[in-house]
Amino acid sequence: MQITPTSALKIAVIHGPNLNLLGLREPDIYGADTFDDVNRKIEERARQLGLEIRIRQTNHEGEIIDIIHDAVNWADGIVINPGAYTHYAYAIADAIRGVRLPVVEVHLTNVHAREEWRHKSVISPATVGQIVGFGAESYALGLQALRAVLLQGRS
Repeated sequence: MQITPTSALKIAVIHGPNLNLLGLREPDIYGADTFDDVNRKIEERARQLGLEIRIRQTNHEGEIIDIIHDAVNWADGIVINPGAYTHYAYAIADAIRGVRLPVVEVHLTNVHAREEWRHKSVISPATVGQIVGFGAESYALGLQALRAVLLQGRS
């Protein structure tokens, strides 16, 4: 997709499995913010940054791939929290490579300070970067980073 200097940047925000349980699921690890709270924060930061966003959540790997494929038709980039798929979903990484959109991977927790199996991301090599450990702010930082990457391409 060609980005023109006057067009609003369009970003797909993808939440992976179990993120719909935020606020309920292990609040001592993932925080007290509900899924709706996190989405409101994402929407607010997108407004501040002048971004148009579409937020989707699914617990199904194939649906994440379909969302990524669809994004190539309308989005300039993707912010994704693949959840546990981060560590073994090569098909999601292949979909990211296939659409050739810049992607920022985000995680609420610092996955590198948690269980050993969480330390490796098969998604990261297909992305422009990874932001971890800042709670809901990880998404905001991901939007900001992706915006910077996209604007660099405009100059």
